[in-house]
Amino acid sequence: MKTKLWVSVILLVFALYIFMSFTQAVRFMSTGEPIAIAMGVAVFVIPALGVWILIREVLFGLRTEKMGKTLAELGELPEDLPRMPSGRFIREAADADFPRHKEDVEANPESWKSWYRLALAYDASGDRKRARSSMRTAVNFFVADKKASASSDK
Repeated sequence: MKTKLWVSVILLVFALYIFMSFTQAVRFMSTGEPIAIAMGVAVFVIPALGVWILIREVLFGLRTEKMGKTLAELGELPEDLPRMPSGRFIREAADADFPRHKEDVEANPESWKSWYRLALAYDASGDRKRARSSMRTAVNFFVADKKASASSDK
């Protein structure tokens, strides 16, 4: 809950920044001066890119949270690995557990559940880049499954 509160505060500050940036962009572009118009376009485009990135990341977080809750309800989350006192996973245990999840994805390449568990295994092994990539794949399959089930319900 604490994290969601901070995200909400950051989103509010970001929305204020976006509003102010767009206001400045309009002011620059309304001068009629070529350099000011170019600056206005830049002031408009850069925050718009930031909005797109923010929306993409928030949706990614919401979807991964929903997928995790779904797997937890089904009892299909991987078992918790042993941790060090700091809270980090013991690397040897994570590395020993990893092949099982990789084989699961190879056997079920279009299963969001398998990709989600593989992402957790990558994260536990310390490979954040592959963990994020695997989670993006899981999200893509999850969204496709939701769309397919929604169209079959019609």
